[in-house]
Order: sequence, then structure tokens, then C-alpha cells
Amino acid sequence: MEKKKILIVDDDPRNIFALSATLKAKGYSNTSCTGAEEAIMLLRGDETVDCILMDMMMPDLDGYEAIPIIRDIPARRHTPVIAVTAQAMVGDREKCLEAGADGYISKPIDVDKLLEILSAL
Repeated sequence: MEKKKILIVDDDPRNIFALSATLKAKGYSNTSCTGAEEAIMLLRGDETVDCILMDMMMPDLDGYEAIPIIRDIPARRHTPVIAVTAQAMVGDREKCLEAGADGYISKPIDVDKLLEILSAL
């Protein structure tokens, strides 16, 4: 089975580095953006992206604002978006799903849980 290409959107380069290394070690290809605006521009193009890992708390344009914009891009309407956030309080998962995310994972990321989510897509 061919592994999916993952877009990592996170304003912290350390998080991008850790996620990229983990995904690469598990056979996934990935690309990254350090902000939602950059990700939206990439997604408006023809780059292959099978899943988006979206940090929900970023300066300027956060994941809560970015996901509806991504959903308005016709070619990306059904691209799975997994909310990645340090927000792990009661109701945060629901807030992410209400914003349009297809899944939710909290930081620090449980790699086994992330791989389970990705394999289900």
C-alpha cells in the first residue's frame, strides 16, 4: 500500500522537524508550511496532499480560521484535516471538529495514535 503525502502546518520549526522525521521513518512523505497562509497558497495549487496536520494555535491565521478556507478550495474540500493542538481541555476536541477538522490529536503527539489516525484515512 502506498503511503500518503502529509502536509504539516505549524508555526514552530521544532514541531515540524519532529513530525517530519517521525513520518519519514514510518514511510510517509511530507511537506511543511510555517503558517496557514502559506499552506492555503500551496493547497490552491496542484501539489499532492493526502492529509493535513494543522496546528490550531498559530499567530496571524490560526487553524480555526484556516480550515474553513481550505474547505472552500474545491479540490481540497474532502482532504482530511487533523487538528494538532496543545489545547487538551474539555471541549477543545469538539471545537476543532466544529471548525471542520476530521480528527484531533493533542500535543505532545502520541505517535501510535497519529499513525492509527493516518492509516484510517
